[in-house]
Amino acid sequence: MYCIKCGVELSEGQSICPICETKVYHPDFDIPADKSTYPKKEFKSEEFNRKGLMLVITMIMLIPLLLPVILELSWHHTINWSGYVFGGVVLFYVSFMLPSWFKHPSPAIFVPSALAVATAYLWYICFETGGSWFFSFGMPIALSFTLIVTAATTLIYYLKRGKLYVYGGFFIALGVWTCLIELLIRVVFDVNTVIYWSTCTFALLFIVGMLLIIIEIIKPVKETLRKIFYIG
Repeated sequence: MYCIKCGVELSEGQSICPICETKVYHPDFDIPADKSTYPKKEFKSEEFNRKGLMLVITMIMLIPLLLPVILELSWHHTINWSGYVFGGVVLFYVSFMLPSWFKHPSPAIFVPSALAVATAYLWYICFETGGSWFFSFGMPIALSFTLIVTAATTLIYYLKRGKLYVYGGFFIALGVWTCLIELLIRVVFDVNTVIYWSTCTFALLFIVGMLLIIIEIIKPVKETLRKIFYIG
């Protein structure tokens, strides 16, 4: 007979291993239910240090954030192309990195924050290029898109049931948004084309949205598709 932990040979009368002090298993004796035969070993779970990792990533991202600005100021004593780099890095960080600081980031906060930064970035591009399209075109498009995406992501995040209604409404709203884009292009930039592309886009998105809503309404269809595609 041998110890199940260290493998040392044991005599028939020993109940504890003299080397590692592990209880000896005797197949001829009953083992009490409250006592374990095998040695207990505790495994400590490795905790993911999210904030430490995010701090490292933030420090690394300071390089592409500040280096172009410093170089352009030292070379040309002005900010031109480095402003686009700076704005792009900030937009990327706010959109993808900032929510990672939190364990359960709320889309009601971070989605509009990211889109607000994107709107400010559009304003900067308009300002640097000497354009006049931001307040008449860029801002209405960005704000309307912000409302649609924020409402959809918030409802999807908090609702327990009926999410297909949200997805369907999102596609339909997105179709209306494309019509708004073409309307503003015609009004702001005085563009008159024969093909109304937004009508085709709206029709496609409207059909997809209505299909999702119908699937949510007709429960047998929803359950069949769930079984076919192994959803939920």
